Amino acid sequence: MVSHSELRKLFCSADAVCFDVDSTVIREEGIDELAKFCGVEDAVSEMTRRAMGGAVPFKAALTERLALIQPSREQVQRLIAEHPPHLTPGIRELVSRLQERNVQVFLISGGFRSIVEHVASKLNIPSTNVFANRLKFYFNGEYAGFDEMQPTAESGGKGKVIKLLKEKFHFKKIIMIGDGATDMEACPPADVFIGFGGNVIRQQVKDNAEWYITDFVELLGELEE
Repeated sequence: MVSHSELRKLFCSADAVCFDVDSTVIREEGIDELAKFCGVEDAVSEMTRRAMGGAVPFKAALTERLALIQPSREQVQRLIAEHPPHLTPGIRELVSRLQERNVQVFLISGGFRSIVEHVASKLNIPSTNVFANRLKFYFNGEYAGFDEMQPTAESGGKGKVIKLLKEKFHFKKIIMIGDGATDMEACPPADVFIGFGGNVIRQQVKDNAEWYITDFVELLGELEE
């Protein structure tokens, strides 16, 4: 068990910080918002709860939910334009502070790249630092599935991305921050996992994370000390 002061030191000396997006960087769950927009909210949010609790393999849950939603390209674009995701309080300042310290910031999400790139643009995170699932559409814009080759489409996918980042950029210390079981599973290979409960508390994560926060102000405070 690493002491809290050691965890704090690791966070303050990290050369890369990876954030989950849904219910962490933004207040919503992107797939639930898309389901609501497409009129199948109730069935899909129940599946999301089961997936986030770790009860269903991630790819199976994603396939099942998208088969229900069947989002067209136009619906995804309209969702972003008419109901843009809301940033979690404090995230803009935290990302900005990390970037000032020359820490690389990545967004790793089981959500959809088009939505996550929109979020990244609000935080001045380059799209090359975004890892998320790609929706596929037929030439007429209708839903055609998702890219199953993306690491984020699998259970354990966030860990695969972090392993890849370590190999590619030779990062010494990577921090993973997120609300869900899939985020916690990414450590290792991440060096520290920080559980986030500012939007939703997942009991499994709260009980098992060595460091658990409910407000990004706490991490900003660590960087200011």
